[in-house]
Amino acid sequence: MSSAPARVRRSVRTTWGVIGGVVLVAAGVAASLAFGSRVVSLPEIAEGLRTFGTGATADDIGAIAVAERIPRTVLSVIAGAALALSGGVMQAITRNPIADPGILGVNMGAALFVVCGIAFLGVTSVFSYLGLALAGGALAALVVYLVGSVGAGGATPIKLALAGAAVTAALSSLVSAVLLPRAAAMNEFRFWQVGGTGGAEWSSMAIIAPLLAVAAIVVFCLGSSMNSLALGDDVARGLGVHVGRTRALAAAAGVVLCAAVTAVAGPIAFVGLMVPHAVRLAVGPDQRAILPLSALGGAALLTIADTIGRVIGSPGEVEAGIITAFVGAPVLVAIARRTRMRAL
Repeated sequence: MSSAPARVRRSVRTTWGVIGGVVLVAAGVAASLAFGSRVVSLPEIAEGLRTFGTGATADDIGAIAVAERIPRTVLSVIAGAALALSGGVMQAITRNPIADPGILGVNMGAALFVVCGIAFLGVTSVFSYLGLALAGGALAALVVYLVGSVGAGGATPIKLALAGAAVTAALSSLVSAVLLPRAAAMNEFRFWQVGGTGGAEWSSMAIIAPLLAVAAIVVFCLGSSMNSLALGDDVARGLGVHVGRTRALAAAAGVVLCAAVTAVAGPIAFVGLMVPHAVRLAVGPDQRAILPLSALGGAALLTIADTIGRVIGSPGEVEAGIITAFVGAPVLVAIARRTRMRAL
């Protein structure tokens, strides 16, 4: 049992973390609206926000630029929060600090199914993309779990990570094999290779929002149970937790969070790895604190990454998935060095 002073310190860290997360998200949103191929001023931001959605016409180019940036900013916030939540869940249920939707194959499984649907079935609706992404993400997660469960000891963290890396590499090759001979499909969906929020549309966000909301609620409700899973399955059962049901519900919610985002933004990697791990180092192992703080951190990270991509790539842009990978790869190396492969 932790002492009262320790609980107070964790509570204080969590409170400051929430405040810091909200500030970061607000700063990221402001930067996303202000910066891009054209830098706009605060009055132009205010004008763009005032006229957005009212049917009124903005009087200057800056305000029009702000209005055009609002959908991708909203998608960046939603997608970043969902991916970080998904990563936090996967790290909790696998007890693996390097688990995330990208490393465990969920991102690429969703992308492969959507690309195949476009290339071979001619699907065009967002509903079809979403269904294919959910099916592909779930199947990829199942394959990774089955491969990682082979041999003595079952699905250990290291075996799951290795299986996920192998499956992700194979699926990525299949995506390229499907796209390369089909110029039209590749031209339209080339952002899937790296992921980004440049194609944000209100209609697609309206479709995925209910799924993301339900999945997020499930994840938050399972926070205490996932804390028990960290103590081991036997201890968790002794504490009254239904281990199989908890793990299945959490995994399903994590797959939905990742696959729904992948359906509209492509496979954005490393957000689910970096953010929950950093939050865990800051506030400790309590999932009830890690999950909401991860959502805030993920929203801030992806929004800032999207903004950086637009600034450094001006007048074009560098996809947000490239920026997160550029930052995330060193983080993955640092985590691997820090853990020193303890589970081997």
